[in-house]
Amino acid sequence: MKLSVRIFFCLFCGATAAPESNWDAESAAGGFVDQNPQQPEVQEPTDLLQEKQSFHKPLSWRFPDPPAEEEPQYPPDFELKVPKAVNSVTVICRENSVRVEAKKDLLGIGKPVRAADMTLGGCPATGEDIEAQVLVFESELHGCGSQLLMSEDSFVYAFTLVYTPSPLGDSQIVRTTDVAVDIQCHYQRKHDVSSGMLKPSWTPFSLREVSEESLHFSFRLMMDDWQVSRPSAQFLLGDMMKFEVSVKQFYHVPLRVTVDSCVATVVPNVDTVPRYAFLGNSGCLFDSQLTGSSSQFLPRSQDDKLQFELEAFRFQQDDSGVIYITCNVRATAAAAAVDATNKACSFTDGWREVSGRHHVCTCCDTQCGTGSQARVTGTDARWEQETAVGPITVKERPLR
Repeated sequence: MKLSVRIFFCLFCGATAAPESNWDAESAAGGFVDQNPQQPEVQEPTDLLQEKQSFHKPLSWRFPDPPAEEEPQYPPDFELKVPKAVNSVTVICRENSVRVEAKKDLLGIGKPVRAADMTLGGCPATGEDIEAQVLVFESELHGCGSQLLMSEDSFVYAFTLVYTPSPLGDSQIVRTTDVAVDIQCHYQRKHDVSSGMLKPSWTPFSLREVSEESLHFSFRLMMDDWQVSRPSAQFLLGDMMKFEVSVKQFYHVPLRVTVDSCVATVVPNVDTVPRYAFLGNSGCLFDSQLTGSSSQFLPRSQDDKLQFELEAFRFQQDDSGVIYITCNVRATAAAAAVDATNKACSFTDGWREVSGRHHVCTCCDTQCGTGSQARVTGTDARWEQETAVGPITVKERPLR
């Protein structure tokens, strides 16, 4: 019995411990040692066969094409509406005044504009026809920012009717655009008066102005050669705007014209903001000193003309790019001395006066005083007038 038990045990141990390479049977079975231990057979894994897949025929599958864009469908006989000119302004030129009637539906879109948004050269409406829905503007020929133009046979008084829409409600949006309507009143400069003709019941304008010794100032934009007026008032940022101020006289002694002050605004009203006073202190052109621009007075070609250049600009956060230039101009006798209140000074490495008398510009950094508006006789006589140019449009220069 003893022997059979051991054999059974050893068979059992051999079956369970066969994978061990150094089995100590003596310690495990009372001193019996297997003299010929058998190493377990290790089956080597067969090599994996790999083969590059090849195609005897080209692949027929492709990514699907994106769906074709559908052609937009338009209604038949579709045409864009072309805006038509709106006849909403009427002008009556009188002997010494002008009457402008503007429909409240100024734009012809069936919506009336606010009366406060429309001015004649900065002047508000003087009346309103409620039944006809018409705003009325009346002004003397020299008022409301008018500009006098002259030819050989006529005087032309030019006004500008301006509509500037206010934001809607408490928002900052508008749904209409700015409008500027040019208005002109023409008057004959020469009159035939004889006993064989009907004598006018009013004194001809030109004769009346001579009798009052009034002068006619001109303020206009010029071409680069300074020979003729510039037909367009559109500029790009960085362009030089060229202005010429002149005075026309009848039977006066020779005169010299100067510019006391100039203000730029976005509407034809010098008392509004934003505003930029680029010339002041009785003839000091500050723009080049304040901004480093090339703005300057040009040397005089004749006493009754004064030319200056102003580098084009826009007001910050104003997308319209529209500006008005309003200046106080003055005429004095050409024989009068060039002094602190009768000068034209530019800043270029210091203050320089167009006549070469640079010492009169030393007060430009302090206070030069103001000239008297009273009319007196002799070489101290002065005539002054406020005159304006606009609207001028300054656009951004496109990137190249």
